[in-house]
Amino acid sequence: MELARSIVNTLEDKKGEDILLLDIHEIASFTDFFVICSGTSDRMLDSLANAVRESIKEQYQLTATQEGQPSGGWIVADYGDVVVHLFSPDQRAYYRLEELWEKGKVLLRLQ
Repeated sequence: MELARSIVNTLEDKKGEDILLLDIHEIASFTDFFVICSGTSDRMLDSLANAVRESIKEQYQLTATQEGQPSGGWIVADYGDVVVHLFSPDQRAYYRLEELWEKGKVLLRLQ
C-alpha cells in the first residue's frame, strides 16, 4: 500500500488528472493495486511516466516493466504489487478499466 500511495502522490504532484487507486488483490492474482491516471497530452503522459519511474527508483530502488508509448495514449508500468495505467482521456474512455475491474475496492479517487 505504501508503494501505491507514493505513486499516487507523485502523479498528483505532477498534475495527473482523475487519479484512481483501486485495490484488486481479492479478484486478481497478478497484482494487488491498480493506479489509473489521465494525462491531457503525449508530453504530459511521458512526464508522468518519467516522474513515477524516477521517484520509485529513488525511494524504493525498484524499476518497472513499462509498455506503451505516449503517442498511443496508454502507458503501463508494472511494479509487481502495483500496476500503473497512464491514459489519454480518449483511451481511458475507450478501455474503461474502472468498469472492467468494478469489483475492486476504490481506495482513493482524486479528480
